Amino acid sequence: MPKNKDIKCVLIIGSGPIIIGQACEFDYSGTQSLRSLKEEGIKTILINSNPATIMTDPAMADHVYLKPLTTKSIVEILKEHPEIDAVLPTMGGQTALNLAIEADEKGIWNDFNVKLIGVDIDAINICEDREQFKQLMGRIGIPVAPAKTVTSYLQGKEVAQEFGYPLVIRASFTLGGGGAGFVHRAEDFDEMLTYGLETSPIHEVLIDKALLGWKEYEVELLRDKNDNVVIICTVENMDPMGIHTGDSITVAPAMTLSDSAFQRMRDMAIKMMRSIGDFAGGCNVQFAVSPDEKEDIYAIEINPRVSRSSALASKATGYPIAKIATKLALGYHLDELENQITKSTSALFEPSLDYVIVKIPRWNFDKFEGADRTLGLQMKSVGEVMGIGRSFQEALHKATQSLEIKRNGLGADGKGYKDYDQIIDKLTNPSWDRVFVIYDAIQMGIPLSRIHEITKIDMWFLKQYEELHALEKEISTYDIHSLPKDLLLEAKQKGFADRQIAHMLDCWESEVYKKREELGVNRVYKLVDTCAAEFKAETPYYYSTFEDEIRTSDGEITIANESKVTDKKKIVVLGSGPNRIGQGIEFDYSCVHGVLAAAECGYETVMINCNPETVSTDFDTADKLYFEPVFWEHIYDIIRHENPEGVIVQLGGQTALKLAEKLHRYGIKIMGTSFEALDLAEDRGSFSRLLQNNDIPYPDFGTAENAEEALKLADELDFPILVRPSYVLGGQGMKIVINKDELEEHVVDLLRKIPNNKLLLDHYLDGAIEAEADAICDGEDVYIIGIMEHIEPCGIHSGDSNALLPPFNLGDLVMQQIKDHTRKIALALNTVGLINIQFAIKDDKVYIIEANPRASRTVPFIAKAYKEPYVNYATKVMLGEKKIKDFKFNPKLEGYAIKQPVFSFNKFQKVNKQLGPEMKSTGESILFIDSLKDDEFYDLYSRRKMYLSK
Repeated sequence: MPKNKDIKCVLIIGSGPIIIGQACEFDYSGTQSLRSLKEEGIKTILINSNPATIMTDPAMADHVYLKPLTTKSIVEILKEHPEIDAVLPTMGGQTALNLAIEADEKGIWNDFNVKLIGVDIDAINICEDREQFKQLMGRIGIPVAPAKTVTSYLQGKEVAQEFGYPLVIRASFTLGGGGAGFVHRAEDFDEMLTYGLETSPIHEVLIDKALLGWKEYEVELLRDKNDNVVIICTVENMDPMGIHTGDSITVAPAMTLSDSAFQRMRDMAIKMMRSIGDFAGGCNVQFAVSPDEKEDIYAIEINPRVSRSSALASKATGYPIAKIATKLALGYHLDELENQITKSTSALFEPSLDYVIVKIPRWNFDKFEGADRTLGLQMKSVGEVMGIGRSFQEALHKATQSLEIKRNGLGADGKGYKDYDQIIDKLTNPSWDRVFVIYDAIQMGIPLSRIHEITKIDMWFLKQYEELHALEKEISTYDIHSLPKDLLLEAKQKGFADRQIAHMLDCWESEVYKKREELGVNRVYKLVDTCAAEFKAETPYYYSTFEDEIRTSDGEITIANESKVTDKKKIVVLGSGPNRIGQGIEFDYSCVHGVLAAAECGYETVMINCNPETVSTDFDTADKLYFEPVFWEHIYDIIRHENPEGVIVQLGGQTALKLAEKLHRYGIKIMGTSFEALDLAEDRGSFSRLLQNNDIPYPDFGTAENAEEALKLADELDFPILVRPSYVLGGQGMKIVINKDELEEHVVDLLRKIPNNKLLLDHYLDGAIEAEADAICDGEDVYIIGIMEHIEPCGIHSGDSNALLPPFNLGDLVMQQIKDHTRKIALALNTVGLINIQFAIKDDKVYIIEANPRASRTVPFIAKAYKEPYVNYATKVMLGEKKIKDFKFNPKLEGYAIKQPVFSFNKFQKVNKQLGPEMKSTGESILFIDSLKDDEFYDLYSRRKMYLSK
């Protein structure tokens, strides 16, 4: 059956600001969905309040409404667009689903004759309501863990008495495991039960018998109106039951499942999907499997929408789930749709992988002071990375190298734990770094049986670790000259980085690289093709690996490299790696626009990134996608393979910027602002001298490299003093101190965490107003794209501040100083491209806090507020294709736009929620107001003088 001809205009609901549990995977799915609808000639209307995403770009939908996600906004849009026939709520996570349900309950869809597509409200209710789900599973003969639903404290106590401990408490209708947790002892039960009942919007929890030590699996499915169902991907959690899947290390395809258990799980997943209502689209099912030879399977939950896992499954298999799910929602059948990878077979197929993917979450516990760092049923990670390799070991290593936590992979970097008690504690209480601690435990000689007994991680995974450690030990018996080729090749095939091998051999990384070149141990690139090379793939989506040489029939020795290099001029764009606080989806937005602008200038575009949640890692964003760690060794090999005109580092946040020095040292051209200028702005001391030379005011400052120097400086600067390390992101390590004791304690702590760092001590301008400006500079002219005034006082990180565009009370004198300083600094730094400058204003004098010659968090916000493609313009300037004078700037904004930060403190009970110089927000929304008399502005402004944490 072809598509439903009655649907000519669709409303898509986005997921709003990024929070823990609902991140940029929904920007990815929403963007895919909008593209899919456009292909069908369907008019698209989008509501989403997140300005940092590609999804809310004017080019994505016919009409984009950057409005709060409320039923009031929905009604306004439906009145404005009576042509809307249908609403698709499955692309915006739990936020969109909850809003669709609320609108349904209020009769809004009926009032406007709008049809829900891609989902069934009854299906959502069945899946979200733990009791209904359990009863349905009973009716269709699918086993679930013994469980009871309770809506009161008294009922809960009775169930606990009946089941005994350990128990799991799960709140109904929540996101990211909100309100869920284990209870091991009776004395902890009261607190957890109360918390669960309060967290659930319907004050209902499910109490079930804890399946501790069972293995956890996820299955991603698609189903059409004809009841065809395909399994896109089966994902195995390396961590056993008890850790939220968003916080688990996951592997695809499943590694330790027998074929008979897989067939049973497959049949169960299909039966479950067919039983939860009449809808066409994507679905995610989670299972627990007993860790014995019986392999009993229990259903845990089912989500009738695209999810974080479906974004991962899409990137893991190359099968664009959201795109196809959208077509199915329109009425298409799977066999009528084209396989996007091969272009020659249908979408009614199940991908088969001839590679392994490993996903590792990325946490930001350092931003949540006092947070419980152990992992459990409530999700705590802020992002994730994915590694692709020919083996589990290679993929695991690539994922650990992608995390950007100053580790080079597993072991062989001198940074492992050496204390027995600490290792046992970290294995016993699942920690964010357990992936590394397992290696440390093996290195210490703790037997695998003991590690398995504590962690319940399947023995197969532990043996993979053991093999890696045995290889490290063997290589360590050689030196760089005597290391045989077969061992070097094996180390590379198992994912060890050159710097890890250098650590084993006690030599330089460059020596290992040279040795590899001499012996012909070189990276080759393989296609992610969804069908294990059974059909020819058309997509330019690559990962790297190492292979042995093969001799062809005509006697030639070769290694199969599937990435063919063209003779077109090329540009490489470095992505921003995993999401984290201080570097989020806004840099993915910038990277995507950079790629599109370079393509418009006639370049072949090459994208390098390792974040599975993003639009930049979509296989049809750039001409070529290398899904690889944003890690020097991988980048250098790709650059040598592709031989580009240059590399863009300005758009990938601090991740890409940190690689500028290496690129410069190896003679690789950086497009736009030079490395010297980037480095000058990063080094706080040198930058302040530049300001001095240009008569630009800045707070009194000094630099220190140890506590003694810092204490000496304090006598000259006067307290309060703002202490800042150089070369960091999101205000990491920044603190306002008010006396010498606090100063000494913070400096000692900082230098322990970030050794050899240069610290900048500023006199903190108490009570100052903070503002910031973003500009594009071509080396001759400067165009200021936006000036924002922060509602919160100076001292709260700009990412945590409410910012108004344009400023609301700075006055002509101050505004003129901001404009003059911005122009002067942009030109003095020889900026070519984007620059962000932050200011403190006191007594009508404008002081400079810092300058970042790169894309900033606020660029997408300004672009959306003024309806101008500023990153496109800036990229063309970086490439030398255009000058400022070539653009016709025409910003359009009536009233004001407010950038509002969003926090995820609710994931961490008892955490310090005070704001200060270190950033803590996980996302942002945009709010448009007509005037300063608006109630929301008044409310924000009246709270500006709230306590500022020191």
